[in-house]
Amino acid sequence: MKSILISLLCLVTIVVAAQEKSSKSSPQIPTGTVASQGTAQIGGKSVAYKATTGYLQVQDKEGVHKANMFYVSYIKQGETNLKTRPITFVFNGGPGAASVWLHMGALGPKRIAMTVDGNAQKPPYSIVNNEYSWLDITDLVFIDPVGTGFSKPAEGEKADQFYGFENDVKWVSDFIRQWTSDNNRWGSPKYLAGESYGTTRACGVVEYLMEEYSMYFNGISLISCALDFQTLREFENNDMPFICNLPVYTYAALYHNKLKPAQSQDKDLIAKVEAFALNEYALALLQGDKLTSAQKQSIANSLELYTGISADIYLQHNLRLPSHKFRKYLLDSDDKIIGRYDVRLLMDDPINNRDYAGDDPSYTQISGAFGTAFNEYVRTDLQYKNNLPFYVIGNVQPWKFSDGKYLNVTSELRQAMYTNPYMKVWMANGLYDLATSYFGTQYFVNHMNLSPELQKNISMTYYKGGHMMYFVESELKQLKEDAVKLYQAK
Repeated sequence: MKSILISLLCLVTIVVAAQEKSSKSSPQIPTGTVASQGTAQIGGKSVAYKATTGYLQVQDKEGVHKANMFYVSYIKQGETNLKTRPITFVFNGGPGAASVWLHMGALGPKRIAMTVDGNAQKPPYSIVNNEYSWLDITDLVFIDPVGTGFSKPAEGEKADQFYGFENDVKWVSDFIRQWTSDNNRWGSPKYLAGESYGTTRACGVVEYLMEEYSMYFNGISLISCALDFQTLREFENNDMPFICNLPVYTYAALYHNKLKPAQSQDKDLIAKVEAFALNEYALALLQGDKLTSAQKQSIANSLELYTGISADIYLQHNLRLPSHKFRKYLLDSDDKIIGRYDVRLLMDDPINNRDYAGDDPSYTQISGAFGTAFNEYVRTDLQYKNNLPFYVIGNVQPWKFSDGKYLNVTSELRQAMYTNPYMKVWMANGLYDLATSYFGTQYFVNHMNLSPELQKNISMTYYKGGHMMYFVESELKQLKEDAVKLYQAK
């Protein structure tokens, strides 16, 4: 009997130990959502809202649970007619970025306080009322695709089925369709808002939802556009990024006082640079080795005048200076590097003995601010508990962009606009953004092959900020004013 009792005790000990080990190694994913109430002061008026935080169990067309996608929705209280109340689905890009950037930077009822120049403040970070929130003009649903934020595949499902342009479009679209049905919002005016790769996703999603589920949208907001990756990828034998980035190089040089007085005081300088980029510079790059030494020197001299980088450096780089080297060379004499997302911001170069900028002063501090502040906000204001790590930028690799070398969503956006000629498209661009240049966005729009009537549905706005132009309060205010115009458009 004694040996039997000892055996039973050992068995119980093993089971308990196994349960403890299992609970430690496999954190429980919360099910369902948490509702909370809040009030924001927007435009001098008090806006009461209901926030819903948690997972939507996204299903495939056969009703099989495939993913747990985290979201936060804000629904204005007191609205009685949902057929006149817009709903906007919001996401960021990456790929791999959670929606926290637009959520806590621009659109949500609360935002993270930034410095005057749009950088992160000293930790711990302040969460303040967002008087420029879009909640007074539209309800908001912030979506984190699988692999970002708290979002995970369902148990037993492989993550790679959610990664890549086509997969991502499908599952984000299914989230939107399912949330719309669950919340009875099919009759509401519907909008999308995406930033960076989120603009790529938005063009795919709007076409997919129309083609697959006959869900039509009133408008889409494309913030810091990544629409034609040939204008972005600084690959060998691709001249487009050098042409599209040149005006941003000039904006950077102007901001940091690296141009000669004759150029810096020229009110028409940017117009001249844009014309030079599309004409003499583009033609020179197109000719390649056919250029004579004298022609190369002439182009290099012009590049020096327009960017503050010596002609010799341009000649050493065959007239094609990559952005990661420009960010190093511009303030090299001061041992500073400038930002990629915002060329106005700078930092000490941590490794001086190299000829490129390996860090980004417009991201390093800001990422920490958004990760820390959101983890605080979601647990306090939104009253949501989740012990899984929240990924501001998640690992969603490998990501298949397209079948070709460069992903281009011209066909998706064009098809959506022809299918739904009432849909408005708003593109917001930061003039100091070297990640997705405004000039590249202009190139994309100019090559959409739209009818004159459909061209009128596209509006372009520009801001004195970077990729996240809304970090600068004056530009955040202007962004809201421009958003109102989209939602009021006839």
